[in-house]
Amino acid sequence: MVSDEAGFESPVQLAGASAAALAEESAHQAFKLFQNKEYRRSARFEALDMVEQDRIFNELVVSHLVLIMLILEAPDLRVAPEFRDHLARLKELVPKAYVDTLKSLGVEDEHLRMWEQLISLRYEEYAKDRHDVRSAAMHLEAREKRLDLDDLSRIQLLVPVQAVAIGCHHHVCRGETDGRDELFKLALNALARFYTDVRIRLEGGKITFGMKARRFLRRAL
Repeated sequence: MVSDEAGFESPVQLAGASAAALAEESAHQAFKLFQNKEYRRSARFEALDMVEQDRIFNELVVSHLVLIMLILEAPDLRVAPEFRDHLARLKELVPKAYVDTLKSLGVEDEHLRMWEQLISLRYEEYAKDRHDVRSAAMHLEAREKRLDLDDLSRIQLLVPVQAVAIGCHHHVCRGETDGRDELFKLALNALARFYTDVRIRLEGGKITFGMKARRFLRRAL
């Protein structure tokens, strides 16, 4: 996150710079996963042409961007109430920041509009999927024991990253997900690490959250 001490004259400028940094980090982490040897092997890249590989990379980038948007609106994010308006502004600016980056690289307007539509489409899809993920998680937990506050907290914490990972995996595989469990685990692990890192930064570097999140994620995985 960009600090207030960076010399910005207004909250709008600060939000814009923060959004650009988050968008850049999304693309960077998506590229790391895309270049991961195990992920490429599990995705059978050697049998895919460049158009299909580019499509997969785009899905990974969009998934990281949407995950940030879901984090910024998460009701359990531990931030001061007066900081919520800033987060709402950030959520709206992150997609624009990424599209602006593409524009600066010379991407044509037609493709920029396609990116805007894709990000909006995936956000709507994954935001909606959160309800199904939460319901399924609560159902599975309740089969083993009576749910307590710790269980509910863990379910709420994991919902965004699970919804995005499931949706991303579905699109990467074009819906043919049978026998692709290892590919899903690699994406979930990468998205979970990104999710934890972003939340820790947004919450002011609280180590307690990081420890709790990693414990919950290890248990879920």
